[in-house]
Amino acid sequence: MALIYRATIRPTKLELIGRWLPAQPWYDGPVGTAPTALGAYRFDDPDGEVGMETHLVRVGDGPVLHVPLTYRSSALAGAEAALVGTMDHSVLGERWVYDGCADPVYVAALTAVIRRQAEQADEFVHVDGQTERREPTVVVTATGGTPAPGTGLRVSRVVDTDVRAGDAPCLVGTWKGQPEPTVLAAVS
Repeated sequence: MALIYRATIRPTKLELIGRWLPAQPWYDGPVGTAPTALGAYRFDDPDGEVGMETHLVRVGDGPVLHVPLTYRSSALAGAEAALVGTMDHSVLGERWVYDGCADPVYVAALTAVIRRQAEQADEFVHVDGQTERREPTVVVTATGGTPAPGTGLRVSRVVDTDVRAGDAPCLVGTWKGQPEPTVLAAVS
């Protein structure tokens, strides 16, 4: 279960993503143009320590970009190169934001979902002392069989919205404007 607080976040998640994208080798879009949010989905950390949220964004009229992020209450040792930035969360305090693909907690969660050992996190918003369920803006599910031991994962950073699941185990998603399940990550 992902508990989401109504909070002020500075810089915003989209601002952090917008600053980080131009430095990524897979990004081929304009510099200085803010990304637009298409949706997001979350996974649960079994230990309840790491927030995991994957954003689907677009910059200008470019392709859909798939940006997994993790949120931590302290720096992740040895992951300086994967640091997207820090932000101030009005409820949780300072948060270190990492590229989820370099965070072992995210990789384990993604693997568990693809293996059908876990599912997308249910989202709940904490408002005025009440907890209300929120529908996700991206719905993800696993397809295919169980990955063979020793296989790796490939996260589609630039999403080809025409790619459908084949026989290999993968994670597919749908969102507003994309009703057909599209491959977001797969066993490689």
